[in-house]
Amino acid sequence: MLKPLLFATLAAIGNALYVYGQRGVAAPQNPFLFVFGATAVCLILLSMASLLYRTNSDLTYISANLGMIAISGLGFFLTFVGFFLLYTNFGASQYALYAVISILTTSVGVGVLIYREDFNIYKTGAMLLAMAAIVLFTYGNSKAG
Repeated sequence: MLKPLLFATLAAIGNALYVYGQRGVAAPQNPFLFVFGATAVCLILLSMASLLYRTNSDLTYISANLGMIAISGLGFFLTFVGFFLLYTNFGASQYALYAVISILTTSVGVGVLIYREDFNIYKTGAMLLAMAAIVLFTYGNSKAG
């Protein structure tokens, strides 16, 4: 029960480092330069990790899953472009808006609707609260100071 929380925390720390880096750089004329550099570093680190866990079936796995790998690559691209536009135009505090919308699109859209993962009354309540958070956050953005 604690493993999902630990893994989510690891991902959240990584995301915070990404946002910290993106907010800390000067605005480039080429909006994709920062993301390209950050993903290049990520590619190097993932390459090293992949070599450490190398198996004899790696090429078979890649060829069998190439379509889903491409879909996920497109997802990374859209995420990074969305982050760039969100953070450079509105700041890191707007991450809360992305996070709640992501809860709905990923947990409900992908998890429940596509992969038919379990969903109960407590999760339904959490999703309703997430939708309320979007409304309140958007309303708060419209108010000065």
